[in-house]
Amino acid sequence: MASLYAQTNKTARKATRYKNCASQAAAVQKNAGTEGCHVSSVNSGEASAVATGIMALGLNLKADKHTGQAEIGRAIPSRVGLKQKRNLKIEYECRSAEHSEKSDPKVPKWEPRNWKEHLNNIREMRKNKDAPVDHMGAEKCFDKDADPPVMRYQVLVSLMLSSQTKDQVTSAAMMKLRSHGLTVDSILKTDDKLLGELIYPVGFWKTKVKYIRQTTEILKWQYNGDIPNNVAELVKLPGVGAKMAHLAMDIAWNNITGIDVRKIWSQYVVNNE
Repeated sequence: MASLYAQTNKTARKATRYKNCASQAAAVQKNAGTEGCHVSSVNSGEASAVATGIMALGLNLKADKHTGQAEIGRAIPSRVGLKQKRNLKIEYECRSAEHSEKSDPKVPKWEPRNWKEHLNNIREMRKNKDAPVDHMGAEKCFDKDADPPVMRYQVLVSLMLSSQTKDQVTSAAMMKLRSHGLTVDSILKTDDKLLGELIYPVGFWKTKVKYIRQTTEILKWQYNGDIPNNVAELVKLPGVGAKMAHLAMDIAWNNITGIDVRKIWSQYVVNNE
């Protein structure tokens, strides 16, 4: 018990002495504005404590622990008070679908609510195929007896007119255009006023007059009166977007390059009845 008491007192005295040395080191830092400043301590133990304090304050100290002489050099970056970054180990758990199903057989697969009921309702409503798009869509507006380049041009024009327009209005405009003469050459000979009267009242008809004029000129001089056979070039035409381009590839070129929601859904409903 007595030895434990003596050891405790010794530790307390040592802590007090080192605290005083740290204060001395702080005073040295305050007064040491240039290199070559010297500081002396009482004994070798205190010299070591002062050195430790000065190093912690960010100073480069050259000290002789035997003589107690110390020379302060350039300041070095201090890490006192800086929070160390914690290295976090990131692990990913990858499991295949088959493994998940085998390991968790009781977990049900997610499905939309009442999707089977909705599907049956759609099949019932679409079984007669009597919607306007079935009789007046882009697949029904062109002249099937025309030459292939003319037929493809009419498909593209019908798609351009269908934007923001009901199928009934698009079909009526296409009928008037075909009666007038819906070919590249005939449209180039038609002035904008008459062209506007022929396609009115499709949505944004004034803008579409401009787009049809510009696109027809490009087709005449760059594609020999035909339309491009790829999506990349179709979308470069004025007034032709990605959806129109994919539909044109499907209807005009018989080449499916994208998802035609209307056609794919119709085929799905019919084939799965």
